[in-house]
Amino acid sequence: MFTILKQHGRAAVVVPDNVLFEGGAGETVRRELLKQADVHTLLRLPTGIFYAQGVKANVLFFERKPAQEMPWTQKLWIYDLRTNLHFTLKENTLKRSDLDDFVACFNPKNRHERKEAERFKSFAYDDLLKRDKVNLDIFWLKDDSLEESANLPRSGSHCGRNHRGPGGCLGAVCDDREDLKRP
Repeated sequence: MFTILKQHGRAAVVVPDNVLFEGGAGETVRRELLKQADVHTLLRLPTGIFYAQGVKANVLFFERKPAQEMPWTQKLWIYDLRTNLHFTLKENTLKRSDLDDFVACFNPKNRHERKEAERFKSFAYDDLLKRDKVNLDIFWLKDDSLEESANLPRSGSHCGRNHRGPGGCLGAVCDDREDLKRP
């Protein structure tokens, strides 16, 4: 995609989450893209709006620039449209109005006058490079679904006993079955 863009050409590319954090070639591509292009915005999309439920996608916005020693990306702005927002392909579809806050934050008339908001944060180029594998899978909002899972009973507590040791809860299931066989 980058190589077919003309100088100062702009692109918005939909990428799956793994493109943001995979090592090896993925890390090399992220480093080079941040250096050779002005990668200015990342939109974290809600899960399941393009593919099967659970597939996570993002839109990466960048502009190709002429070669130079200094990196073109100075700051990456990330908008989180995923955390605590739930859309589906059929019942609760993503509508244009759901993107209004993103468009306002994106500030297409002058993106150099952006302001941080609850769902919109900026990250300096140098800080991005310090992240393990130049990982761009960055999130800061508290995920309510994770908090709800913290309130689930701990493993083994469903049968009223704390089961430790090699058999764990599986051993308890076996023990309970034996108890059922006895008169």
